[in-house]
Amino acid sequence: MLFNTTQFFVFLAVVLALFYLSPRGLRKYILLAASYYFYGSWNAKFIALLLTLTAIDYVAGLWLERVPSGARRKAVLIFSLAANLGFLGFFKYYNFLAGNLALATGRPVNSFLLQIVLPLGISFHTFQSMSYVIDVYRGKQPAVRNPVDYALFICFFPQLVAGPIVRARDFFRDLWGWKQPSADDVARGVFLVALGLTKKMAFADQFAQVANAYFADVAASPGALAAWSGVFAFALQIYFDFSGYTDMAIGMAKLLGFHFPINFRRPYLAASITDFWRRWHISLSTWLRDYLYIPLGGSREGRLKTYCNLMLTMLLGGLWHGASWNFLVWGGYQGALLAIERLVRGEHAAEEVWNWSYPLRAILTFALACVGWVFFRAADLKQGVYILGQMFHGNAGKLLLEPWHFELAVLALILAIGEEKREWFERAIRAPAPIYACALAAMLFCLEIFAVMDAAIPFIYFQF
Repeated sequence: MLFNTTQFFVFLAVVLALFYLSPRGLRKYILLAASYYFYGSWNAKFIALLLTLTAIDYVAGLWLERVPSGARRKAVLIFSLAANLGFLGFFKYYNFLAGNLALATGRPVNSFLLQIVLPLGISFHTFQSMSYVIDVYRGKQPAVRNPVDYALFICFFPQLVAGPIVRARDFFRDLWGWKQPSADDVARGVFLVALGLTKKMAFADQFAQVANAYFADVAASPGALAAWSGVFAFALQIYFDFSGYTDMAIGMAKLLGFHFPINFRRPYLAASITDFWRRWHISLSTWLRDYLYIPLGGSREGRLKTYCNLMLTMLLGGLWHGASWNFLVWGGYQGALLAIERLVRGEHAAEEVWNWSYPLRAILTFALACVGWVFFRAADLKQGVYILGQMFHGNAGKLLLEPWHFELAVLALILAIGEEKREWFERAIRAPAPIYACALAAMLFCLEIFAVMDAAIPFIYFQF
């Protein structure tokens, strides 16, 4: 079930009705059943895998709390992490590793094993589960004793397949101290669901037409203008696609009484790559910071070690997205940019300095991000290198974007600036009910037009 389909909204309406019509004691069971049904609608076979990982980390949490210190406690942590990374590695990276090993050795690979299907959302729920176990080990999170509570934490359907990655303390605070959503929360929830759907269908899917056509046959559109417009279209597509999904996830969670942290904060208005990563996919970047970069030593052990830590963190962040050389190059590119900024600007790399140079720095940061998106989207390294060559050394070529694409981009910029001014958002959702209802109706009417024009297009991050 895609979020941008009628089938899903029927499912959501049924879940909301059952949730609020049931006694409070039954509500978490309804959410758990709905979440497994949602996951099973993609591929029911992987429910067993989800249950297995849930059981392992649930028991690991109890053991870690029972054993206060010593080698046994560390062994439990290692077993839990090894199980999570083992399943993730097998399903996500086996084909990549086996294929490259076969190329290097000249030996064939078992064709059955090469048909491994990637379980939906495994990268997200694995990181979420690992963060819980690590927090229990560190003494920052009490072990969850009710298996239903823990299972719901792992499989809660609004954020199960593509995040945001939620910390245990935040989820269980809302679950154990659940409060009836206020009228303000309902307004915010409905607004975010509608906003996310608008981002996906009115923005992401329209820019996807240009990006998909270009990357499908880059040789047919040579030249710098074609390359830059194709990459520019993908940059806007992936932002509106992913931020639209997370807006919908956060909005649906609000309707159910849960409060998730924001996952995007106008990343294309960032004035440095360091600032960009504090705005883009925030739940992943903070996870990498707290559970990888800082444990590696962070910036506490000298400049050279800091640069190495940044590079290793981003390489693994790239690999988290997918098993290919493209994602490793993309991660290495991001790590190199972060290291260079730290070298040039030191600890001030992420400071937001609003002066005459801000527009130039923001444009440069966006251009650098676009260069990285080349390898994120390209079919392989060869295509990525070809596109870079066209961007910087090719002839002018033909612009792939139509005038209405630029109008859409300007509207997107206005929306981003509007989001930056939080008081505008607050004023919008507190508008009198008739005005709010009319605005929402107009938004949904526009989306209905797009729904008639196009079939539902899957969200990009569902593949991770």
